[in-house]
Amino acid sequence: MTIKDQPELRDWVEHIVPKYMQDGKMPGFSIAVVREGETAYSQGFGARDPQKNLPSTPDTLYGIGSITKSFVAIGIMQLVEQGKLSVEDPVKEHIPFKLGLPGKPIRVHHLLTHSLGLPSLASSSVALYRGVGADTGIPWGSAEDFYRLMNGAQDELVAPPGERFFYHNAAWRMLGHVIQEKSGMPFHRYIKEKILEPLGMRRSTLNTAEFYADPDHIVPHWKKPDGTVEPSRFPYPNPDDNPGFSFMAAAGGIASSVNEMAKYVNAQMEKGAYPYGRLASSESFKKMQALYIHRPDGYYGEYGYGYGLGITPDFLGHKMVSHGGSILVSTAYMTFLTDAKMGVIMMGNSASLPYEDIAEGVFAVLLGRDPYETTPRLAIKRRMDRLTGTYEIYKGIERVRVVKKAGMLYLETKTPFAETLQPLIPEDPSLGATTFYTLMDGAKSPVEFVIHEDGYVDLFVERYCYHKAPC
Repeated sequence: MTIKDQPELRDWVEHIVPKYMQDGKMPGFSIAVVREGETAYSQGFGARDPQKNLPSTPDTLYGIGSITKSFVAIGIMQLVEQGKLSVEDPVKEHIPFKLGLPGKPIRVHHLLTHSLGLPSLASSSVALYRGVGADTGIPWGSAEDFYRLMNGAQDELVAPPGERFFYHNAAWRMLGHVIQEKSGMPFHRYIKEKILEPLGMRRSTLNTAEFYADPDHIVPHWKKPDGTVEPSRFPYPNPDDNPGFSFMAAAGGIASSVNEMAKYVNAQMEKGAYPYGRLASSESFKKMQALYIHRPDGYYGEYGYGYGLGITPDFLGHKMVSHGGSILVSTAYMTFLTDAKMGVIMMGNSASLPYEDIAEGVFAVLLGRDPYETTPRLAIKRRMDRLTGTYEIYKGIERVRVVKKAGMLYLETKTPFAETLQPLIPEDPSLGATTFYTLMDGAKSPVEFVIHEDGYVDLFVERYCYHKAPC
């Protein structure tokens, strides 16, 4: 299906993306939508390099961050098929990893599913902070440094392997090291030669020099805590400079474009098949896309993790597979519906936007549904937007603001004598009802919005009735 067949897809994307970019101060953004093996839509928005005002395009290279993990999973499964390892092997059989509980070894499967029983050791903070000029001081220059950090954490184990999910970038660095050890190739070269090049992703790379040499690459941008955005640099070093430690990039070091990632999404939906061959067996891809460890239920009920992929078994009646990625100064998101053969890949050159909102809206449009009626994220945000604004009592003597921050509504009060910011906690998390409460020292205080048929909104807080001021 082409964009000509479904113009509402373009209308949806070009309605929501500029708004989210403005709200999130995202300089540049690219998106591709695939359906039944073809690209239905691809577009760039904003600037890949704002200082030179160079446009973002569907071919612009971004850092895809943790989407890299699914490529690592393919590499592991390729080696499994070659008989060089098993996902049931204890990790310490292949690399110098020493942690574990007596009689309960941490296996390759546990690395693939973030279920080591070990909370995150923040290895990506060590790596990425250094990359953007905020070094933690932790020694980080070799495999030996990495394993000193890991193997010193025996007392941090909190559960037997396989029982608890802790998102764990170090686990994927170890998987990259397994690939390096069992293949006899530096990790970054293995991924390039065995996965990227066969798919025709010839510009995609883990080599930072190649990234910067490409004429269509982003200038990464760092979004500071105060909301300002400034140019930065790609935080991963060039692995060719230190090939023995190139597996540090296994947690998130690939750079790619949405057009090249469209080829990858299609290969995932086809369970490893691509026009010129197969990355791994269909059975291996089924294993990667299976749900092994549950996470808290999401908007669509059951949710969990496979091998480098998040799994939602029932998104509007379809299995949805997804993963996001962030290297602080570049972000990305990939998702696809396995049976409907439709997928979305998005990238931006700064901190993450609400990528899930955009993607789920795209799927709703392609499935012939109203995004705001069928996707809870968008419905909730629309309800929030209806309540935000300035409210005042009779003759404007007292005023408050309802503001949205990090997915929550807050009641902001400023007077000559005090300033307060109180979270408004909904009685109904979906905001189907408009009753909230504030919480102070364990005591609830009710807050109620009343939406009238004429569109006006009243806000009842303690003794006052505030009326929403026109925008």
